[in-house]
Amino acid sequence: MINRIKALFSGQTAKVAVEAGKHSHDELQLAAAALLVEAACLDGHYGDAEQRTIDGLLRQQFGLNEAEARTLHDLALTEQSEANQLLGFTRVIKDRYSPEERIELIEMAWEVAYADGELHDHEANLLRRLGGLLYVSDRDRGEARKRVLARLSVTGP
Repeated sequence: MINRIKALFSGQTAKVAVEAGKHSHDELQLAAAALLVEAACLDGHYGDAEQRTIDGLLRQQFGLNEAEARTLHDLALTEQSEANQLLGFTRVIKDRYSPEERIELIEMAWEVAYADGELHDHEANLLRRLGGLLYVSDRDRGEARKRVLARLSVTGP
């Protein structure tokens, strides 16, 4: 698994997948992880709470062990910091994830946004934009947020 993810950055796997109009399973995981990292970084503070939340979500959602989740997280940090826009990540997700999986990803992003106990304006804006780019309705995005708030016992603004 780790070698496959690292191969994405060597350009071999990703280039073949993009040219063929397909996205590998690992590429999907990387795109999802990069979006979660983006959600965590928007408030200008990327702390331990966000890192732990992302690692836990990656392990849970993708069935990764701790080392695989950490490697994916590290690669997502690199990819996200070098990316100019969200469109590349969201296109991968939109093309291959079912509507239910896209809602799950939005829910994961809400969990990351609330990892430090508060929602910042930039994070809320990102979640709104992600909803549009991933074709997740405002209603579904709002319901995902409510589920996260209930799970975390956080009161929303």
